[in-house]
Amino acid sequence: MPELTLTLHRHIAAPPAIVWRLWTEPHLLMQWFAPRPTKTVEAVLDVQPGGRFYASMLLPDGSEHASEGCFLVTEPGRRLVFTDCLLAGFRPAPKPFFTADISFAATPGGTDYLVRALHANEATARRHAEMGFEAGWGAATDQLAALAATL
Repeated sequence: MPELTLTLHRHIAAPPAIVWRLWTEPHLLMQWFAPRPTKTVEAVLDVQPGGRFYASMLLPDGSEHASEGCFLVTEPGRRLVFTDCLLAGFRPAPKPFFTADISFAATPGGTDYLVRALHANEATARRHAEMGFEAGWGAATDQLAALAATL
């Protein structure tokens, strides 16, 4: 079976409650979500199943990229799942790409942080990898960890 899941696994030196806040409070998400020099310029987070997940990013070339989707699972301090395969209210999206399944587990000294990017087919998973999933999500996670250290 082809690999349809990309993963990123890190230890964050902050408790799961802080990492959860960084994912669920728009003013905090905007500070770390896009790998620099890209900036997140808007975030709308209705953190409940079926609630809207929206982030707009300003790329260095001046273009904007928006991510529109909905939350599927919201377990405070434990797990957050959102997708662009569905829009708010579980409405089917016109151009689905992936689902993010993020888990936070308390460990001595912080949080075991796992991101799983789930794809429908091998071509989409490969495209996400070629777009720089590991480097981009890794850089954003480094930014998340740095911000977590200040809270």
